[in-house]
Amino acid sequence: MKPLTEQDIRGSFVNATDEQLARLPIPGIHETLWDEREFLGWRDPQASHLGYIVHWMHDRPTGIVLRAASGGLRPGIAAMCSFCHSSQPATQVRMFSAPRAGDAGRNGNTIGSYICDDLACSLLIRIVPPHAQSSEHIAERADALLTRVHNFTATVMKTA
Repeated sequence: MKPLTEQDIRGSFVNATDEQLARLPIPGIHETLWDEREFLGWRDPQASHLGYIVHWMHDRPTGIVLRAASGGLRPGIAAMCSFCHSSQPATQVRMFSAPRAGDAGRNGNTIGSYICDDLACSLLIRIVPPHAQSSEHIAERADALLTRVHNFTATVMKTA
């Protein structure tokens, strides 16, 4: 992933309200290992029901605001993130919804998906068993992750 500046991040959101942009918390971008990310994802420390994803799409940063469902999945079962396809305890996967861009989102139209609760999919695809640690395997997982994030974002951006 190409590095992002605070200005890149603030100007990237396709489905954020002016109020959300005004209080948007910026994560520690100076500490980010950009080469090991497909997208920048973080939760809002002041409003834990909000999450944010920013990634490069068509050579420009594109961000979406996510809202976490209030209830989680039942403990004791496994769940899979629809972005990174990592199987993990259900308590680490949550339903997130994203308002669509434009009038559709302002009218309450959303899209949802089960995503890693901490939005750390880029880290999870790099934690693999020793037999699967080849750079080709990780590159394939990274490409697939980015494709799924792009597809989700493209659906959010559809206004009709």
